[in-house]
Amino acid sequence: MKNDIKIVYMGTPEFAVPGLRKLVAHGYRVVAVVTTPDKPAGRGLRMQSSPLKKAAMDLEIPVLTPQSLRSDDFYDQLCQLKPDLQIVVAFKKLPARIWQLPPLGTFNLHASLLPQYRGAAPINWAIINGENLTGLTTFFINDKIDEGKILLQTCIPIDEKMTAGQLHDAMLEPGADLILQTVDGILNQTLTPKEQPLTPTLRPAPKIFREDCQINWNKDVTEVFNFIRGLSPYPGAFTYFRLAGKTMVVKILETEKNSGNQSLKPGELTIFPKHQMCIGCQGGSLKILKLIPEGKKPMSAEEFLNGYSNKGDLIKIKQSVVD
Repeated sequence: MKNDIKIVYMGTPEFAVPGLRKLVAHGYRVVAVVTTPDKPAGRGLRMQSSPLKKAAMDLEIPVLTPQSLRSDDFYDQLCQLKPDLQIVVAFKKLPARIWQLPPLGTFNLHASLLPQYRGAAPINWAIINGENLTGLTTFFINDKIDEGKILLQTCIPIDEKMTAGQLHDAMLEPGADLILQTVDGILNQTLTPKEQPLTPTLRPAPKIFREDCQINWNKDVTEVFNFIRGLSPYPGAFTYFRLAGKTMVVKILETEKNSGNQSLKPGELTIFPKHQMCIGCQGGSLKILKLIPEGKKPMSAEEFLNGYSNKGDLIKIKQSVVD
């Protein structure tokens, strides 16, 4: 019975891979994978396939890489496949004629407990906002972004020190399980799609741009701590160090709240014995544990400081609000 329905699976990043593999492992017939075209990447600008394309090729599943989801050629290709069901994981917004095509519908896996954190970056924003619980939702796609009827949900706890990257990884297997359970439920007609609940306060999860990632050291220490881990490792919260009269962009990947009694002004950087770097915020300070200096690879604070014999070069940070 599983092999009777034809599934088209759409996505791009690593987040989409476990679900595809789980469906195939459980006997479902994925007739095609739709993903983004290969792009140049790395120092050599070699053409790179998306993680989902690599997985599909490994599983010997045909791959479609349309330049435009609105093209007639792409629509015709899907019509020829005659999919019964489509699944979308971390992909682009689909035109109506695409998501309306399969008779069993098109559902999406979203990395939040909808209706909270609708948008492109739910994992990042949940941590930035200091949440201790999030989750995953499957829902039928409609003409509004992330507002379709809910199929299934599962909760994921957020540890107080967890980064966005760690939360992403913690969601991989539960996400794959939820996709499988959703397909099983649709096939067995045991799911009842439900409208998303009306909530007076909604927290959005819009796409994050580089200009959104600059650290404001004038904010409360907990806010800054959550901001940094919510953008770690990608896209990375950044600040500016002044080194020997020059300004360097530095991404801060990992910090911890300082348990000491150092009274640092917001944006003031101080170096303590044993290669400890602390930066002041409102109401406290943060110890820098891991960072990426401009043009360098990720490194510990100790590795960074070892590169500077004159620690006095690091006494000030260019602040984001007050200089």
